[in-house]
Amino acid sequence: MSEVPRRFLLAGVMGWPVMHSRSPLLHNFWFKRHGLAGTYVPLAIAPDGLGAALRALGPLGFSGCNLTIPHKQAAMALVDEVDEVAQRIGAISCVTVKADGALAGTNNDCFGFIENLRQSIPAWRADAGPAVVLGAGGGARAVAFALMQAGVTEIRIVNRSNERAQKLAADFGAPLAAHPWDWRHDALAGAAIVVNTTSQGMVGQPALDIRLDALPASAVVADIVYVPLETPFLAAARARGHQTVNGLGMLLHQGRPAWKAWFGIETEVTNELRALLEDSLR
Repeated sequence: MSEVPRRFLLAGVMGWPVMHSRSPLLHNFWFKRHGLAGTYVPLAIAPDGLGAALRALGPLGFSGCNLTIPHKQAAMALVDEVDEVAQRIGAISCVTVKADGALAGTNNDCFGFIENLRQSIPAWRADAGPAVVLGAGGGARAVAFALMQAGVTEIRIVNRSNERAQKLAADFGAPLAAHPWDWRHDALAGAAIVVNTTSQGMVGQPALDIRLDALPASAVVADIVYVPLETPFLAAARARGHQTVNGLGMLLHQGRPAWKAWFGIETEVTNELRALLEDSLR
């Protein structure tokens, strides 16, 4: 007779709304793959209930949770400790309940982005040339931090609000530089990689308004949007012969350090897992 597990493992994702999230599908795949008694649940938490919900994680037996819109910034002031990565990015994407009950916050979005890029384009090199990041919100901050940490020596931030682009560049310093939205087409000249971090191209949103004429044929084109899997931006890039990277892998890979922190387990992003998530989006 098999031994009854001493503890049912719990984790989840807090958001408002949250039922659209593919995170439960991702994490419950890993529970099954590793033969663990546990589950990962969506937690619909209104903004005014975030503090109480986070404090309930430990008493309810949760190992931790992911955070999605609109909680990533507000949670920084509600947890007990925030690591350097999350402080630099200015947002938390993952909370871990420590052995003493304290809540530790980090941001795994940057890890998710760079690991997805490396898995999708194994030949990508940080020293291949400048990067262009379209947008200046939370996603842009995570992507810019990831590229900077990887060793990219020139990162052009282009955003509709030049003020936000300037703030991002000032917060991070070199190698970031802000450029006006009107210059977005020309900003692609000589770039080795361009990343859309805006919501443009997402289902229900207008397509990203940018011409790719100036972009070198060797450049990689990435989007952090994964609904749809191929945005109009990526479709246009693929039609020009560029290697493209969609946003699904960023979601998949950011779960790996979460599992290491919550359960002490190294997980993998396999073709089977990616196919499962892709099917859920069709």
